[in-house]
Amino acid sequence: MNIEQARFNMIEQQIRPWDVLDVDVLEVLNVVKRENFVPASHKNLAFADTEIPLGNGYTMLTPKLEARILQDVQLKKHENVLEIGTGSGYMAALLAHRGRHVTTVEIAPEQKAQAEQSLAAAGVTNVTVELGDGSQGWTNGAPFDVIVLSGALPKLPEAFLQQVKVGGRIFALIGEAPVMSGVLITRTSDGYEQKKLFETDVKPLQSATKPSQFTF
Repeated sequence: MNIEQARFNMIEQQIRPWDVLDVDVLEVLNVVKRENFVPASHKNLAFADTEIPLGNGYTMLTPKLEARILQDVQLKKHENVLEIGTGSGYMAALLAHRGRHVTTVEIAPEQKAQAEQSLAAAGVTNVTVELGDGSQGWTNGAPFDVIVLSGALPKLPEAFLQQVKVGGRIFALIGEAPVMSGVLITRTSDGYEQKKLFETDVKPLQSATKPSQFTF
């Protein structure tokens, strides 16, 4: 497989057609090597439009969804990010390339260790991988400029609304199979604005607790 040709095809055939046109975002997809975060047994699927299995019921989000998240949160270089659901570490690496620092929270110890190894091998130094259940929010380091939930929840727990700064954004995948929505919530000086971006169907965020939820 010609890796660079496959990466080019992924961007042109999957990601651009999904309205990811931000030149800086497309450049990050070239710089951060997705194949380095894919399990060795699935390297041949590194650029495919599919959720790649990571083991223990985990999967990577599809490339086009990762790219849309990165574009939609409009991350700036000085901003700090909270990600819930580390998975392979690839989404954290993308966010780290665009922002100041990423705190990413993973509930499974073996997945945390694998992600840390992949991030270190990729030379990513501005990501901290925390072990814990972040499905109800994460107070350590809050408030954040941007929060990304890399798995679906039936509704958004209210804690996240308090853990994002005024002017900050939350990207969340809300709903239950087979229909979920990617939503962007922006905290304003007097409340919150929600924008529905697209419909999708992804695996739910792993959680150890029953959520207290917020409904718009």
